[in-house]
Amino acid sequence: MTVFASGPPLPQSGPVTGYPAGAPIPGRSLRFRIETWGCQMNVHDSEKMAAALSSLGCRPAETEPAEVVVLNTCSVREKAQEKVFARVEQLVGRGGERPRLIGVAGCVAQQEGEAIFGRAPAVDFVLGTQSLVCLPDIVRRLLEGETRVVEIGRHPDNLDIPPEQIDRIPGVKAYITIMEGCDNFCSFCVVPFTRGRERCRNVSSIVREAESLAASGFQEVQLLGQNVNSYRDPEDGRDFAELTDAVGAVPGIRRIRFTSPHPKDFSDALMERFAAGGPLMPHMHLPAQSGSTTVLERMRRGYSRGEFLELVGRARDKAPELALSTDLIVGFCGETRREFEDTLTLLDEVRFSSVYSFKYSERPHTLASKRLPDDVPDPEKTHRLVALQARQREIQLALHRDLVGREVEVLIEGPSRKGGQLAGRGPDNRIVNFDGPVEATGSFGEVRITGFGPNSLLGEPVSSLTPRRLSGSPAGPPANPSDWGAAIPLPVVQAAIRGREASPSV
Repeated sequence: MTVFASGPPLPQSGPVTGYPAGAPIPGRSLRFRIETWGCQMNVHDSEKMAAALSSLGCRPAETEPAEVVVLNTCSVREKAQEKVFARVEQLVGRGGERPRLIGVAGCVAQQEGEAIFGRAPAVDFVLGTQSLVCLPDIVRRLLEGETRVVEIGRHPDNLDIPPEQIDRIPGVKAYITIMEGCDNFCSFCVVPFTRGRERCRNVSSIVREAESLAASGFQEVQLLGQNVNSYRDPEDGRDFAELTDAVGAVPGIRRIRFTSPHPKDFSDALMERFAAGGPLMPHMHLPAQSGSTTVLERMRRGYSRGEFLELVGRARDKAPELALSTDLIVGFCGETRREFEDTLTLLDEVRFSSVYSFKYSERPHTLASKRLPDDVPDPEKTHRLVALQARQREIQLALHRDLVGREVEVLIEGPSRKGGQLAGRGPDNRIVNFDGPVEATGSFGEVRITGFGPNSLLGEPVSSLTPRRLSGSPAGPPANPSDWGAAIPLPVVQAAIRGREASPSV
C-alpha cells in the first residue's frame, strides 16, 4: 500500500559544509542552555547544537541564568507541543531579565515554522530538524541586529556532522545517527513531515564515528533512525544487519543497541545477528502501536496482528533471550472496546519487557487528521490507558520475579536515580540497582539479581567492582540512567520526561 505525502514539501537549501567557520563572537562569552523534549534523536541533536554554540565562544550555563536558551521540541503529541509554548511564557514572565535569545528547534519548529512567532512573540529564531548546521550563523545574525530568523530548509551536511563537532553528554554510551526521516506515512504519524523522507549515511562514516567514540571511552553505542532496519548504504547498498557487523567490529565497542525498527522491515539476517550474540544486545524496541488488525489497517502500518505475532515468534525461536519493548496507542480513530481488548491480549501473548503507551493525539498534516475522525472521548482514552498500564505492570513484575537469582553482566552507568546505589543495564536493557563505588562507573560487573520492582531490578555484585575512569569523559553521574527518566547534565537539559504516556519512536 502506497501513501503519498499530503503536507507541503519542505524547502530545499544550499549546501553547508559543517558548522560555519570563523572566530568566536568578539568580546562575548554568552551562557547557553538547551532544553530537550522527546526521543533519543532529539537528545542527540541537542548534543550537536551544544557544540555549535560552543564554536561561537558561548559556554554552558550551570547555576547562573542562560543568555541563550534553545528549546528542542517534540511534536509527536499535542501535549508535548503545548508544553513548549508554556515554557516560552515562563522564560519571559518569570521576573527579572529574560534571556537575550530564545530559540525553538526540533519537530515543532519544523512543523510550525514562522507561525511560532504568532503564538510566541518572544521567540527570536526557529530552527528546523534538518538545519542544525545553521545555528552558529543564526546566532551571529541575531546578535548583529537581525530579528526573527527562520531556518527550516534541508541541508545535506546536517545528516553527517563530524564527530568532533558533537558535544557528547558524559557517560558510558553514546548515540550515532545512521539515517533520518521515514517513508512509511503511517496515518497517525507526523514524522515524515517533521523529519522528511529517508536519508542514510554511508557505513564508512558511521564506523569512523564509532571509532571516535571508542577512543573517547564510550563502550556502548545506540544507532538512531526513525526506521533503522530500512537502512541502506547509499554507496554500496549494505543493509542494516551488515551495518551492525561493521560497527561491532570496532575495537572498544562492546555493546550495540538501536532504535527504532519497523516490524514490516525486520529481516531474517537481523534475526541471525541476535542469535549469534556478540555486541548486538538481546533487546529490541519493536513498535506494535496496536494489537488489533483493523486498527493497524486504519493506521496503515503494513502488517496484521497475526503477522506481528509471527515475527515475534520467529525472533524468539532464533534468540530465546531476546527482550522486546514496544509502543502502543490507545483510543486511535474509531477504536472500539473489542479492538482495545485485542491490544490487551497482545500484551499477554508477547509479554513485552516494557511498553511506552499513550493516548492518541491528532497531529497536523497526517492522513488521520484529514480522513479519520478523532471520535474516542478523552475520558475513555484515559480509562483504556490506565487499564493497559495496569496489565503491563503485572507482566513486568512477573518477568522480573523470574529473573531473581540470575547473574547478569551490567554496564555501570553511575549513581542510581534513587540515590545511595549504582545503576547499570544488563544485556536485555533492564535497569539494575546495586551497591558499589561511584568510581566503578564505566566498568562492567557481574551482578546477581536479588529483588525487583515493576521498572527495575535490585542486585548484589558477585565480585568486587573494578574502578574505571573513562578516557575523555570523567566518571560521574550517568548521562541516562533511564532513557526516559534522566536529568541530562548540562549543557543539555532534558526538559520533559517521556514517561508512560510517551513513545520513544514511531
